[in-house]
Amino acid sequence: MIGWIKLHRSIQDHWIYQEKRKFSKYEAWLDLLMKASHKDYKFVSGNDLHELKKGELVTSIRKLGIHWSWSNTKVSQFLDLLKSDGMIEYKKDTKKTLITIVNYGVYHDSENEKKTQIEHEKDTNRTQKHTNKNVKNVKNEKKLNNSRHKYEPCDMENANLLYQKILENNPQAKKPNLEKWASDFRLIRQIDKRTDAQVKYLINWTQKDSFWKSNILSPASLRKQFDKLTVKIKSDREAAKRKSAVNEKEFDLTDD
Repeated sequence: MIGWIKLHRSIQDHWIYQEKRKFSKYEAWLDLLMKASHKDYKFVSGNDLHELKKGELVTSIRKLGIHWSWSNTKVSQFLDLLKSDGMIEYKKDTKKTLITIVNYGVYHDSENEKKTQIEHEKDTNRTQKHTNKNVKNVKNEKKLNNSRHKYEPCDMENANLLYQKILENNPQAKKPNLEKWASDFRLIRQIDKRTDAQVKYLINWTQKDSFWKSNILSPASLRKQFDKLTVKIKSDREAAKRKSAVNEKEFDLTDD
């Protein structure tokens, strides 16, 4: 397929794009393209005046890692791969990382269809070479992920707990990939900073609730609704306390 599609930077503000997730390499590359400056401009950082060229962005390894749900090591390896394939240049110091998109105009400027096709084909060829050249790195990356991001026993406990509670409500429920579920529960703990006690409480609460038991059928859905569920539980507790206080007051008046 040949030709352009318009992808406005405002897509980053859309709820689909803002979904909490671990970015793929493709998503990370698009994110860099959208974050890059579309024109030259100057900005002040502290007491220093900086000039940012078209196609450049200033960020940090840590900031990218948080946004993409990657480790700092994986971010650095990814940037090295892009650089080795001629897709970016980057320089980093202790505070920031300056990334330059190579041939940024290919992705941003409007040009005639023939030139676009040629550049697109070149980029596709570069990407294919990049993929073939780094097949071995995939295994190393998996080992790295296993060592740095392996789920804990409590995550598997939560995966099994949620599945058992779902089975109580629906004995015909299909058994999920519990390894994947455990990994998702790890993200809830490590990325979202939820405690194991909070997670277990919400699992039990949602699977007893007439509405939420049919809507929370995976760690991903629990993670997405975590804040809303917390607010709901707190609201119900406060309402119960107010009702209890009223009942006690009425009992005292009747007793007199």
